[in-house]
Amino acid sequence: MQFSSSARAADENFDYLFKIILIGDSNVGKTCVVQHFKSGVYTETQQNTIGVDFTVRSLDIDGKKVKMQVWDTAGQERFRTITQSYYRSAHAAIIAYDLTRWSTFESIPHWIHEIEKYGAANLVIMLIGNKCDLWEKRHVLFEDACTLAEKYGLLAVLETSAKESKNIDEVFVLMAKELIARNSLHLYGESALNGLPRDSSPVLMTQGPSEKTHCTC
Repeated sequence: MQFSSSARAADENFDYLFKIILIGDSNVGKTCVVQHFKSGVYTETQQNTIGVDFTVRSLDIDGKKVKMQVWDTAGQERFRTITQSYYRSAHAAIIAYDLTRWSTFESIPHWIHEIEKYGAANLVIMLIGNKCDLWEKRHVLFEDACTLAEKYGLLAVLETSAKESKNIDEVFVLMAKELIARNSLHLYGESALNGLPRDSSPVLMTQGPSEKTHCTC
């Protein structure tokens, strides 16, 4: 398919370009999250990702056009060597777990170690607990996710559901705003960055039938 020069120019006209890697164990719903972010559509049945899939969506953040490149990675062990190469060029990472499967939550320290080992320094990390529509099957308490996020200094914890369109866009908008803020601070040099107070507490958002939308640990 051929695109006109004006269409290409419009596509290339952006203020910020951020690369986000989405990681986590197999079958936690990473692909559903990415597909919903891209198109707003939920597909019940998804094939396991082979290696890495790539999607792009532009956001309007405070009048700035932000292009978000999202790399959806395979969770299987046999693809780890492939996915590790994508850590180096990422600006941020989103670690997903399935809140109905405790084992996927237990794997989070492993994924954080992978980021620290293969990613850039000071890479922004966010945690999402997916499938919050299955609240009656919950095995991971939101409070446990809060505790872990504070322990590792993560940006935020959000509980998401691609099936019910809960907090999907919020994940990427929050990440974009944080990356813009850090990029702006970087323009003034390291001394200015160190001189500004930073709140180390993560942003916390949950969804459930009797839970608050926001909470503070």
